Amino acid sequence: MSAKNGSIKLVAGNSNPVLAQDIAKALGIELTKAVVRRFADMEIFVEIQENVRGSDMYILQSTSFPANDNLMELLIITDALRRSSARRITAVIPYFGYARQDRRSGSRTPISAKLVANLITHAGVDRVMTLDLHAGQIQGFFDIPTDNLYAAPLMVRDIKDRFDLSKTMVISPDVGGVARARGLAKRINTPLAIVDKRRERPGESEVMNVIGDVSGYNCILVDDIVDSGGTLVNAAEALIKHGAKEVSAYITHGVLSGGAAARIASSRLKELVITDSILPTEAVNKAPNIRTISVAGLIAEAIGRTAAEESVSSLFD
Repeated sequence: MSAKNGSIKLVAGNSNPVLAQDIAKALGIELTKAVVRRFADMEIFVEIQENVRGSDMYILQSTSFPANDNLMELLIITDALRRSSARRITAVIPYFGYARQDRRSGSRTPISAKLVANLITHAGVDRVMTLDLHAGQIQGFFDIPTDNLYAAPLMVRDIKDRFDLSKTMVISPDVGGVARARGLAKRINTPLAIVDKRRERPGESEVMNVIGDVSGYNCILVDDIVDSGGTLVNAAEALIKHGAKEVSAYITHGVLSGGAAARIASSRLKELVITDSILPTEAVNKAPNIRTISVAGLIAEAIGRTAAEESVSSLFD
């Protein structure tokens, strides 16, 4: 699509330059010229090199690894735009870091997602646009309009092109993800099963049992984030043991920390499909059973509708 409003301008941080270029291309505009670099002591310097006075600005920046650096880039770019008299600033954050810290896990622990929301708001952002938040209630952490986009329509299209739905079953890799998995299963009219797991310590997970009969089905695991890959690998193993014909996974955000890509490559997973909300690492690109689908078109459409004061939610009806 092409931008309907000539005052739309996009500026990108360093978190995902490829996605930023693809979004700009989909909108039919160029990225605003800007310098986002480091001083010798690794402090961040930003300079907007075009006139943005009165412009409707969209900052394209995931707060993925390195999360703190990327978050600071977002905040400093916001400040630079605010001081340059931008009319409106929307932070487009395809992957919202710290989202897994959305509640207190103990008596003396923070709610980091709320703190990040406060920082973004107080920096001067007028609106936030993100993708598949880990917890939907994070939208309520912001005192400004917040749009949570969904990758489900892209996944549905891909699944319909590649699977015989009469022999397919959607799987939630844990009890907490049932609502997300049920939503996808409803869209493609397939049955649903659940993998029950018990996490012994942070970063590790142990699959216990499968709730539902998966025998003979092509199983699709659905979740919002894959990090270490342990949950997916163990879930795939459990499903195969319970008679699944094959196991694939559709996950929105491919965090894939450490040796996760190698772990996925050597697992029973036929394929892991992720989006480009996070810039894939070399290891991810080389993994034979990891494939990336782009959310650039979806985000570009949402930006265009926001700029034109049109409905964004109707994208997902």
